[in-house]
Amino acid sequence: MEKKKRSSGFVFTKHLPEEQTPFERLFEIFQELITHTSGDFDEAIDWLRQLDEEYQLTTEDYTIDDFIEDLKKKGYIREEFVPNGQGGGEASLKMSEKLERSLRKRALEQIFGKLKRGGGGNHKTKYTGQGDEQSGEFRDYQFGDALEQISMTESLKNAQINHGIGNLHLSENDLVVEETLYKAQMSTVLMIDISHSMILYGEDRITPAKKVAMALSELITTRYPKDSLDLLVFGNDAWPIEIKDLPYLNVGPYHTNTVAGLQLAMDLLRRKRNSNKQIFMITDGKPSCLHLPDGSYYKNSVGLDPHIVKKCYMMARQARKLHIPITTFMIAEDPYLMQFVDHFTAANQGKAFYTGLKGLGEMIFTDYEQNRSKRIR
Repeated sequence: MEKKKRSSGFVFTKHLPEEQTPFERLFEIFQELITHTSGDFDEAIDWLRQLDEEYQLTTEDYTIDDFIEDLKKKGYIREEFVPNGQGGGEASLKMSEKLERSLRKRALEQIFGKLKRGGGGNHKTKYTGQGDEQSGEFRDYQFGDALEQISMTESLKNAQINHGIGNLHLSENDLVVEETLYKAQMSTVLMIDISHSMILYGEDRITPAKKVAMALSELITTRYPKDSLDLLVFGNDAWPIEIKDLPYLNVGPYHTNTVAGLQLAMDLLRRKRNSNKQIFMITDGKPSCLHLPDGSYYKNSVGLDPHIVKKCYMMARQARKLHIPITTFMIAEDPYLMQFVDHFTAANQGKAFYTGLKGLGEMIFTDYEQNRSKRIR
């Protein structure tokens, strides 16, 4: 209900939710399409036109061309000159930074918005001390405690009990300090498998992985700005990417060099000063490639190669020695691959989630929220 104030009081009227504008309706669909096309604007618009023909998304008063003009006016797309190598070229429409941010926010709302939210907001460690958030627990004052930590309400209550109301005075023995909690800071590396198997057999595994990465990056940068997030992709090789690159991610004709991805992830985390570090790995679980000393590759896509698997287990144990847990999000259901992930997880003493594509976002966010609440002193 909406509340309108009059001179004599308040009048309550029925609240009617605003209907979406033609632009908003198309923009919702367009964002989904351009995520699937890895930032290819022309392909996304082609899909939108096909959907329009089938479902009559537009009217004579508002067409797809009108929608494109609005995208330009609102700053969601930009024109970029593409040379043709012969002294000429043509203008091409590309995503703007504003649209990239919009995709990340949308991914966060789609995935994180579905989770059950806790009470307080930021997540805490279980250790008390001179932290930065009140815990609701009290102890006697000790020499050296900061004055702002003293709970005057509890201290005056003690003074009343100890000395009576008629002779009320406050002594050091009456003082009570409220404990505070440290907020854990977390350094996370998210590894995304972009090998060809991520789209094999017509199953799109890369788009959900991409959405999770966009949502996680939006969550950390806006809600936990003291945390750090590094992103990397791995195929035949592994390389870091930036947050702005996420919408454009696509699979390649790659094998899966899980070892290279883990090596890079640990290198990135060694540079972090936070005591709490973790690796998230989204993969279909089948390592099939290694670097050789001469710079070439050892590849084997048939089954699980014992030599490659052994190297993966070795990396898992190395991460364990560095106190870096690895959480694997396995998005395939082959029993022999799940067995590999089981052994890999045991070697690291980390975690593994075997998830369909639908539940990937919720599981990874639940784990992020839990894992960042580490005990520290």
